[in-house]
Amino acid sequence: MKPTRALSELGQSLWLDHITRDLIESGTLRRYVEQLSVTGLTSNPTILDGAISRTGAYDAEIGRLARAGRSGEELVFELALQDIVRAADVFAPVHQRTAGFDGFVSIEVSPLLAHDGAATVTQAKELHRRAARPNVFVKIPGTEEGLQAIEEAIFSGIPVNVTLLFSREHYLAAAAAYQRGLERRLAAGLCPDVRSVASLFVSRWDVAAGQKAPAGLRNRLGVAIGRQAYQAYRDVLESDRWQRLANAGARPQRLLFASTGTKDPAAPDVLYVRELAAPNTVDTMPEKTLLAFADHGDLGDVIPRSGGDAEELLAAFTRSGFDLRQLASALQEEGARSFVASWTSLMSAVGEKVRRL
Repeated sequence: MKPTRALSELGQSLWLDHITRDLIESGTLRRYVEQLSVTGLTSNPTILDGAISRTGAYDAEIGRLARAGRSGEELVFELALQDIVRAADVFAPVHQRTAGFDGFVSIEVSPLLAHDGAATVTQAKELHRRAARPNVFVKIPGTEEGLQAIEEAIFSGIPVNVTLLFSREHYLAAAAAYQRGLERRLAAGLCPDVRSVASLFVSRWDVAAGQKAPAGLRNRLGVAIGRQAYQAYRDVLESDRWQRLANAGARPQRLLFASTGTKDPAAPDVLYVRELAAPNTVDTMPEKTLLAFADHGDLGDVIPRSGGDAEELLAAFTRSGFDLRQLASALQEEGARSFVASWTSLMSAVGEKVRRL
């Protein structure tokens, strides 16, 4: 049995954190679905930048859209939506087979709106309308302002992938926003079945810790954060508050492990996939990591309900001088800035292509 299939049969969804037009048109994405148990896809501004600005695959369409009067973000979102909709159609059978539980693809609001909740909701509604597919998530960052937008988007019936979460506290805030949105729907007489995932970024913790971590703790911080968040996730699902929503027809906001590609060449290339296996969760992984796990991955122990040794490891990092709460905030701010930089780079590259074409 392929390791990817074993992970899928455990109950964890494998999503691909990558999208390009060639991936779809060549049939590679469909092959990953059929052969590697991939059941969803995510994207972000950095991935879009690489796909659109650094290849010629989109040039003809950029020229056509420019001649039709499109420019700036409007043009870029049109390109992104074309790919997202086609990917959503690839995953439509998965979505139907799982009764809407799986088979999602994600498109992100402009990262320039990370601290503008009202504008985020407006754009989320527009992207959801234009995608016109039931299996498209709109990604909204879990910043302070984003949390308000998440609640409002869920209340409006928009499936949301909460992104840029870095800690248990970030996850719990996102889960609370999701539940508030559902509770408002119930109070308004609306169906509470609005799907969501909460994306926890893990590998960036170990990049941030780097050589400052004691030798015995290197490349263990991201896994510990992930396992701590998993314990909190299980606590939420077993809470009275969530049970009331579930009894009314709501479905869980699944915990998603993001940024699971290993950054340290000295560490195993499937480190985070192996150590963060758990049922009823999602792991979205770069293409390189997916292929590596399919080739030589193996399942470690499933994350214990208690989070295993997470608290012990995190206490060891604290004793070593790490302020984990402050680092989580810094990582979220840094993540938002990096997406803005990628978006700015993409806007500039597309503008140059428009002038050239």
